[in-house]
Amino acid sequence: MLTVIVKFTVLPGRMDEFLEGLHANAQSSLRDETGCLRFDIHRSRDNEDEVLLYEIYRDQGAFEVGHRGSAHYAAWREVVARCVPDGGHVNTFGTPAFPEDLPEAHDGRA
Repeated sequence: MLTVIVKFTVLPGRMDEFLEGLHANAQSSLRDETGCLRFDIHRSRDNEDEVLLYEIYRDQGAFEVGHRGSAHYAAWREVVARCVPDGGHVNTFGTPAFPEDLPEAHDGRA
């Protein structure tokens, strides 16, 4: 499994557009990508311009090929280009320490 934790800083006045595009990307990822096991969207409590994502993919290929190769991801990248300044996007990659404890491990998708 691959975990992706993402932090975005959104340009002033662009949050509504950003969240709308992000929600569409998340919903399409969960619906259309069998390798996308989780896609959570959070607003920062400390900074109103920050959005945090927590995503889990079956494996590296599900992320790099299935997710990043999808049409909805391409549309999402256009939203990011309009709403996020240069340097306003940070990805952190990990692996679940206890994947057997994830609900996704028990629903037949993992």
